[in-house]
Amino acid sequence: MLCLIWKKKNNKHNFPKRTLIIATLANKNEELQNFIETLNHTLGRVQVNSTQVVSDLEEEFDTVYSILDEMKESMINTIKQETVRKSHELQNQLTQSTNALESAEELLEFANNALHIADEGEFTKAAKQIKDRVTMAPAFRLTMKPKATDNMTHLMVDFSQERQLLQGLKFLPVPRAPEIVLGDCLVIDNEVTVTWRIPVEDSKIDHYILEYRKTNHEGLPRVKDEQCWEVVDNIKTSEYTLQGLRFDTKFMNFRVRACNKAAAGDYSDPVTLETRAFNFGFDSTSSHLNLKVEDRSVEWDPQGGKGVDSKVKGKENKGRSGTPSPKRTSVTRSPAPRGARDRFTGESYTVLGDTSIESGQHYWEVKPQKDCKSYSVGLAYRNLGKFDQLGKTNTTWCIHVNNWLQNSFAAKHNNKAKNLDVPVPDSIGIYCDFDRGQLSFYNAENKQLLHTFKVRFTQPVVPAFMVWCGGLTLSTGLQIPSAVRSFQKTENGLGGSNSSISQQDPSVACDICFYDKLPSVDSSLMP
Repeated sequence: MLCLIWKKKNNKHNFPKRTLIIATLANKNEELQNFIETLNHTLGRVQVNSTQVVSDLEEEFDTVYSILDEMKESMINTIKQETVRKSHELQNQLTQSTNALESAEELLEFANNALHIADEGEFTKAAKQIKDRVTMAPAFRLTMKPKATDNMTHLMVDFSQERQLLQGLKFLPVPRAPEIVLGDCLVIDNEVTVTWRIPVEDSKIDHYILEYRKTNHEGLPRVKDEQCWEVVDNIKTSEYTLQGLRFDTKFMNFRVRACNKAAAGDYSDPVTLETRAFNFGFDSTSSHLNLKVEDRSVEWDPQGGKGVDSKVKGKENKGRSGTPSPKRTSVTRSPAPRGARDRFTGESYTVLGDTSIESGQHYWEVKPQKDCKSYSVGLAYRNLGKFDQLGKTNTTWCIHVNNWLQNSFAAKHNNKAKNLDVPVPDSIGIYCDFDRGQLSFYNAENKQLLHTFKVRFTQPVVPAFMVWCGGLTLSTGLQIPSAVRSFQKTENGLGGSNSSISQQDPSVACDICFYDKLPSVDSSLMP
């Protein structure tokens, strides 16, 4: 019995160790499997690339052969043309000389016959004829020099230099693979700076090619990954910054290769950088029927739900205070999917985020349409009632903008509000530190602090949005901006400083709000 108890205790103490061993073995198996896939992929690519370079080599030689054949044909034609030219000139000269010779022989015979003329008068007449004919004879007018020579050496070629070049033909010089300096790489403000170096100095490097892809796998890049490599070409320095990224995956893989004028070298060893950020969308199952919800935007739709044959205002709505609006729409919620919460209805023109916050620090931004009459952004517990409006319950925290009838910009909670004496920004950044119980709102452009709630969250919260007569655009996958992070460190270090990042006048600064000291607000002034 004691032995059994000891074994049970021993097993209990060893359980975490065994779990760790199993996890280690599982990770190692996954690494080996990924490595085997890499080897198989590399082996296959060796065969493919080998076939490709042989084909390229044959194509290059065929091109050289083609050029040589063309040059040969051209030179042979030149020789033939020169042969024809010389032959033509010599043939003409030969014909002329032959005719001249025949004429000279005839004249010679005539002269010999004249020597036998006895009559002096006839002889004188013959002598005059001979003189005139000699003067006009072709033989005395011809140039006794060939118009062309038989020399053809000027059409000979010397391939000694070309032959030397061909004999010295080698494969292209390829740059060494760069090395990414992991310690100098930086991920901040949704930008990634990658830095690398060349192991051996190479003055012939012309540019670099950086490739990256998003992944949710930590560690070495997998061969089979859902994302394709994206390429940034013609980088002239050994550092590059990717800007304006949306971090919708946990990690990003990077690799780089060097190129000279002739060829691209091998890739560097890939590195993986962490790019975690808060990603969520709108929970369309929770949205009011008068809201048109897409992945990253929500817009007021006064025609939404008009075809639904039901009544909202009835016994279940009796006695509830609502926000008046010039155009009331009687709608009801559509049947919710199994496991989903009820849709917001009545005058709660609300939609929640589809992802809960249970711990950690998170940041997202919202941009309203320019003509938006009224909207609110903030946080809520998921059990928010379907008739409840943001800022009017003790389970919601928001800032509210009203541009209808009476302009207002206020922080709201539990049906109490604090007016914010700052201009309404074009877009609003929302920062939540769940563990510290802090919800802050910023001007997304200059990171000026607008307002901060101090809350003890007792359950997970979700981003919450209200919009009426307008629309909102949501930006997620954002890191906490460095300016916000710096301000939060300063605030926490000073025990709750109320100053804003922009160092504005303390009388205008939006301080941390404790709502047990705030006056209630007339709900009739706010849609």
